[in-house]
Amino acid sequence: MKIKQVFDLIFSDENLYEAIQDASQGRRYNRDVLRVQYDIWNVIRKIQQDVKSGEYKIDKYFIFYVYEPKKRMIMSISFYHRIIQWAIYRVVNPMLVKGYIKDSYGCVPGKGSLAAMERLRYWLKFVEHKPGTWYYLKLDISKYFYRISHEVLKELLAKKIKDQRLLQILYNIIECEHTPFGLPPGKGPGEVPLEERLFDVGMPAGNLLSQVFANVYLDVLDQFCKRTLGINFYVRYMDDIIILSDSKLQLHAWKAEIERFVETQLRLSLNQKTCIRPISQGIEFVGYRIWPHYVTVRKSTTLQMKRNLKRKVQEYNAGLIERDVVTATLMSYLGILDHCDCKQFRKDLIESVVLSKNSNAGEVAYEIENYCEAMVCGL
Repeated sequence: MKIKQVFDLIFSDENLYEAIQDASQGRRYNRDVLRVQYDIWNVIRKIQQDVKSGEYKIDKYFIFYVYEPKKRMIMSISFYHRIIQWAIYRVVNPMLVKGYIKDSYGCVPGKGSLAAMERLRYWLKFVEHKPGTWYYLKLDISKYFYRISHEVLKELLAKKIKDQRLLQILYNIIECEHTPFGLPPGKGPGEVPLEERLFDVGMPAGNLLSQVFANVYLDVLDQFCKRTLGINFYVRYMDDIIILSDSKLQLHAWKAEIERFVETQLRLSLNQKTCIRPISQGIEFVGYRIWPHYVTVRKSTTLQMKRNLKRKVQEYNAGLIERDVVTATLMSYLGILDHCDCKQFRKDLIESVVLSKNSNAGEVAYEIENYCEAMVCGL
């Protein structure tokens, strides 16, 4: 499917208005958001003038680092530029998704990490009844977001999008003249200062369109694996790939073919996480450890949950956030754990947190669980 004549739809009054609402989610009381909402139609007119000039570019990135636990550089943009990315995303991404394979997950509506985990678990249940010993091949692209080739990405976009005005905006976003995103081969984010980063590779982690670009880039690999190599049991979540087979030799052969394709066609490389092991050992994927009839949360994920929830509680106790924010965080974690065999950790997570103002996390969880039960019962 070729994407044609969408520029006017993307930057129509209606789509820009909805893009502002989408971009405002979770930040409605931010100062920049309030300014835009107050003067919304003038902002829409300014965006339309900027993009129609043919010279639209992102003027500045705000840079900060997170540790998960490894150091990662995140680049965020102002709310004005976020609106433009949402406007493009709302129209273009649903069209791109139609061309993806079924087992491509991540940054696709309704196909997040939970859906990817459940799909892999489905495959594991399916093959456990087949004869022989089954193995998995785990593939991971080395420094994926930091090593995406701008030249290759633009070529891939040009094959899918035939609207030249839209392509020019996308090219201007990719080819940032003032901030380098890329890393040299073999280097990590903590090893290369900003001034030594590369301009011709890399995408800013944190950008909405970076996630779209990442899927477009690896869709080529998906098609190669499914159509050329004929791999059946295949699941990809962003740059994490799991392949199942009852033959180690077959997995080694596929790995060699995929590695060659990744290096020659995508100018990327596989990292040291690549491995082949029996599925009986369980598979670490999208924050879970998965067996056919048993799923746990990876230890690093449980630690991250505890840290994040503890920070939210501290912010609440200091009067910086409302109790609803703590409730929402806890509810999201309980939702994840509902799909795992982690009853004890679930209990520990609730009981380990105490809120001030005569309220604790157990009370919050009790409210959540009673609400969920009422929804199920139709009350």
